[in-house]
Amino acid sequence: MHRTLRPFELLEPESVQEAVQILASAPPGAKILAGGLDLVSRMTRWQVDPPCLISLQRIPAMDFLDVGENGYLRIGPMTTLRSLELSALVRERWPLLQEAAHQIASVQVKTMGTLVGNLCVATPASDMAPVLFVLAAQLGLVGPAGSATIPIEDFFVPVCQSILEPQQIVVEVSVPPMPARAGTAFKKLAHTKACIAKVNAAVLVTVEDGLCRDARIALGAVAPTVVRAHKAEQALQGKPITRQLACEAANLAAAEVTPISDLRASAEYRKHVAAVLTQRAILAAAECALAPDTAAAWHALAADPPTPAGVAGRTCGAGSQAGPA
Repeated sequence: MHRTLRPFELLEPESVQEAVQILASAPPGAKILAGGLDLVSRMTRWQVDPPCLISLQRIPAMDFLDVGENGYLRIGPMTTLRSLELSALVRERWPLLQEAAHQIASVQVKTMGTLVGNLCVATPASDMAPVLFVLAAQLGLVGPAGSATIPIEDFFVPVCQSILEPQQIVVEVSVPPMPARAGTAFKKLAHTKACIAKVNAAVLVTVEDGLCRDARIALGAVAPTVVRAHKAEQALQGKPITRQLACEAANLAAAEVTPISDLRASAEYRKHVAAVLTQRAILAAAECALAPDTAAAWHALAADPPTPAGVAGRTCGAGSQAGPA
């Protein structure tokens, strides 16, 4: 395994516009450098050999985490995963982001790695992408033709690719306010905390008058890109969320994914885990959405959970085990 970097030119623009201009005239293969966590690692293994790197670190105000006038959470391209994890604002108003960031690798990784960098790697096993899918996040892009804002679901294309043009930069991630009476949950299975997910699942449900009024479910590491489980979402809407209903929706979600077999897990096992984690996340999100005075009634309703198809001998409610990793 190689550990030395091949020669490259380092350019340090001092504005976004200068960075775009440099990209426009840079030789093929030039890369944007933010945290550099993934890029530098691949460079040391000689998997990529960029002739030059355009660093964002000297551009003022690229590291921001605040709320805009429209109530959206604004996240800059140099904002680290550790900043998301430690932010009181995020924890209070967008707890799903904090929950997912907390489950990523080590403090050292999160201190270097940025949210935007995590997304631009475009791995289907990203922990942050499914979360941003269910939160209906948007990405702000800047390039020679101007700026644009796109839904995050339009950003990824198979496999490990995005629609980002070579001369474009992601300058902001924006997340709308959480709906009233909404609850969220993120579940992940990995060999160790330092490993990437074998499967992960993010869920947002909105509960009103005891019924699910809206549901958003996204799964990672089970297809060429992150998957929105639309059939599972539709199965929940307009109904009280019981363990039986969550089990049915989880089976629908597992039927929507197309995992592969690799060194980390088989396709069959990933489908198994997709059902398990989805049901756990649905139930956890529903509990989060309910008022404290109805929590006891919900727990009574959720007793004696059924088992999703293909998970013989195991329950898949919160607190149970998904099986050996």
